[in-house]
Amino acid sequence: LDEALALRISAETALSKSRDHNESMHQQVRGLEEQRILIDRSVEPLREGLAAAALDEQAAKTTVEQFSQMLQEGKLDEEALNHRAREQHINMKASVLQAELHRVIQAIDAMGPVNLAALDELTHAHERQGFLSAQCADLSEAMHTLEDAIQKIDRETRDLLKQTYDQVNQNFGVFFPKLFGGGDAKLLLTGEEILDAGIQVMAHPPGKRNSSIHLLSGGEKALAAIALVFSIFQLNPAPFCLLDEVDAPLDDANTERYCDMVRSMSGQTQFLFITHNKVAMELAQQLVGVTMQERGVSRLVAVDLEAAAEFAQAA
Repeated sequence: LDEALALRISAETALSKSRDHNESMHQQVRGLEEQRILIDRSVEPLREGLAAAALDEQAAKTTVEQFSQMLQEGKLDEEALNHRAREQHINMKASVLQAELHRVIQAIDAMGPVNLAALDELTHAHERQGFLSAQCADLSEAMHTLEDAIQKIDRETRDLLKQTYDQVNQNFGVFFPKLFGGGDAKLLLTGEEILDAGIQVMAHPPGKRNSSIHLLSGGEKALAAIALVFSIFQLNPAPFCLLDEVDAPLDDANTERYCDMVRSMSGQTQFLFITHNKVAMELAQQLVGVTMQERGVSRLVAVDLEAAAEFAQAA
């Protein structure tokens, strides 16, 4: 479970970084898109001017061709034709020419200064946009991969936690009546989502109402805790188990039931327990005591009870 949770946290961290990077890439793309639009706007008048100039050039060529054809077909006098054209130009009103000139000057001023590098900048912006778009696509794919990984980890963690919860709950229902001499107990989830839910211990000792573990006495809480610890311990029993004065709040009757449970489990696990209870000491095969005959100097006293019993019988 710890490994799965660590993988989930790592995947969520990587996903968060990918989202931040993706958002940064999107901002850069939006900036380049705005830059491209500005460049397009500055280039568009140039394009229109070029198109208009091309049209004027084409119209002039067409006019020249028409006059040339007329000269050839009608054999008109070119000098007379030029003289006539000059007369027509002279007769045009000066105000019309002045207005047209003013319009052209305003159109040129509206176009602003010509940016000769605009086309190169536009090409560079398109290339940059393509590069960032490819990065955004890669990040989006990575985000989907991470999301799939997180969902897989959540699914596997949920299944493993559900199996563990069911097994511990089953073991708890077996150990509790053994320690209490009856009654029953169970674990309850406090939420619908098992990954976020807490666990509540419900205990029903003999002769008492079913209630939360918080309403039990000190000795009953100790027995319920021992039953729960042993229920978890049964999932993957270790070769050694250390118990530090867990029998301190128990009376002699409860201590005997506690010792019976330890004795039944001692076939697969070696128990080392610290106790001041005589009933628990009788369970042990070997006793190790610590004495201090001199201040600051500890001394170990070990007794093999089986060897001591054989020695007593022989004597």
